[in-house]
Amino acid sequence: MNQASYEVLVVGGGHAGVEAALAAARLGGRVALVTLSRDSIGRMSCNPSIGGIAKSHIVCEIDALGGEMARNTDYTGIQYRTLNTRKGPAVQAHRVQNDKQAYPRRLQAVIDAVSSLDVFEEEVTALWIKDARLRGVCTARSGVIAAETVVLTAGTFLGARVLIGHQSRAEGRFGDPASDQLAASLRALGLSMDRLKTGTPPRLHKDSIDYAKLKPQPGFEPPPFFSLAARKERDRWFHVEHSGERERARCAMFHVEHESSEMAPWVPGSGQIPCWLGETNERTHEIIRENLEKSSLYGGQVTGTGVRYCPSIEDKIVKFPDRNAHHVFVEPEGRGNPRVYPNGTSNSLPVEVQEEMIHSIRGLERAEFIRPGYAIEYDFVDPTQLNHSLETREVENLFCAGQINGTTGYEEAAGQGFVAGVNALRKVRGADPVLLGRDEAYIGVLIDDLVTRGTDEPYRMFTSRAEYRLLLRQDNARFRLRALAEEIGLVRPEVLRETDGLESAVSAEMERLETTFRGQSSLAQLLRRPENTYEDLPERDAGLSSEAARQVEIRIKYGGYIQRELDKLKRARPLEEVAIPGGIDYRGIAAFRYEAAEKLDRIRPETLAQAARIPGVNPPDIAILQMHIRRMTG
Repeated sequence: MNQASYEVLVVGGGHAGVEAALAAARLGGRVALVTLSRDSIGRMSCNPSIGGIAKSHIVCEIDALGGEMARNTDYTGIQYRTLNTRKGPAVQAHRVQNDKQAYPRRLQAVIDAVSSLDVFEEEVTALWIKDARLRGVCTARSGVIAAETVVLTAGTFLGARVLIGHQSRAEGRFGDPASDQLAASLRALGLSMDRLKTGTPPRLHKDSIDYAKLKPQPGFEPPPFFSLAARKERDRWFHVEHSGERERARCAMFHVEHESSEMAPWVPGSGQIPCWLGETNERTHEIIRENLEKSSLYGGQVTGTGVRYCPSIEDKIVKFPDRNAHHVFVEPEGRGNPRVYPNGTSNSLPVEVQEEMIHSIRGLERAEFIRPGYAIEYDFVDPTQLNHSLETREVENLFCAGQINGTTGYEEAAGQGFVAGVNALRKVRGADPVLLGRDEAYIGVLIDDLVTRGTDEPYRMFTSRAEYRLLLRQDNARFRLRALAEEIGLVRPEVLRETDGLESAVSAEMERLETTFRGQSSLAQLLRRPENTYEDLPERDAGLSSEAARQVEIRIKYGGYIQRELDKLKRARPLEEVAIPGGIDYRGIAAFRYEAAEKLDRIRPETLAQAARIPGVNPPDIAILQMHIRRMTG
């Protein structure tokens, strides 16, 4: 038995686990992180990239609240791009290709620098329950580790099976053992669980690819960064001529905050590496069609539901038979890494078929395989058993975050991990949980969707899921989450003061533009014209920072649409403010339809607005519930 007792114990060192452990420890908690291998902490098991549509919003929110993913991404990136640049700011998104070896190495150094965070290399086999109360976890070698709260971030490891053709191995990731005992113990506790499926493409050797046959996709200059730390230094250094002395100074500016030689002077945006675009063809599709029955997915080995929005190549060929070609993004896995990732070729075909399929693609005719692609099937916990704090209702003091809740993607996992880690420590210390609303953050949309609606497929975030997406842009995360960041306490006071200063500068400049006229038009009216930008104004404030100028432009150009969403939010807020008393007997309310009573009893919504979002609960049901609450509360 481990004699130390922790306030928060995190199971799993993936993206959810890292954010949970760091958040709780940086808030002063006594934290343990239990993982199979220290070297696997922060590993990018699939594509080494962060961001993309809506996912980037979550990364910016994590940064605004004091998490680590954005900084780690910026400091270990090899290519930086912005997507949807021709569309409005609500749907624009950053995407960074990362160095697959540097990304986890930096995170591991960050963790090592936090004195109140202990790392155990162990397999967790069960939760330690004593006297009907969660006391910690049971491990394979060290016995029990005591903790007041536990955050489960088991990823794809619970009851997992790696599938290649008709072969099946009990692995949670290629080469790593599955967590079968832990999965069985969770079921024994009464948690409702089901199966999901995801997959990954093969890895190819970079020197075996004919790049002349592929279309290059360079990064953006100057590089778009997620984190405030990298953005500040980009603005200061990127346009400076790089003499040796200045380059050394610039590198020094990019040192992370801790004195560790392992946390090397990563320089965001330096020496970007291109990605490459190819495509499948009729021969590729023919090979797949001829071998469908040999794949795990179509050969009967897979029972879990796959990712609809990131389908395997077999799924693409079957579900889109009229398409003559599909994109294949050939993406490097690092500066010194020989592997490349052929994004778009995820599959569960036998190895020999994978090779034939890949070699049919122009530019990949002689591609050398380093590792085959595979499907992976695993257990997940039905997220409707969670509160918005991510604590389970079945087991008090047990929190779940990441793919164990049915999500897919590093970003969705990290956002949940941050919330779970903060709330686990707050639970120990008697503080109210941090609850993010759908109108406050994409993380709030994500969590509300999971706990209210559940999921029967791997959940992926999209901008279309957010009804207030013009309010929840990635560019304004630090402004809209400023008050919550102060409440949580992970963002330094000087950074909060800087945000306040920027907000004041934006407000003052907007007022000046509205009241300064040139001819019959105010400067604000000129800026509202589609062809104009802030830089085009005849009397712009040259001293305004680029970040503040962008806020001015967006808020003025989209002011009418933003006000429309604010009005919509104002109308919806009364239902959000009506709390539903705990222990309410839905089945005992005679006026309820059976379906409504059953779903409300299972999900146990926390507010009237959440109840209204439950599928199968209609407006008359909400009216009945509202009247019942009034009677209960007098």
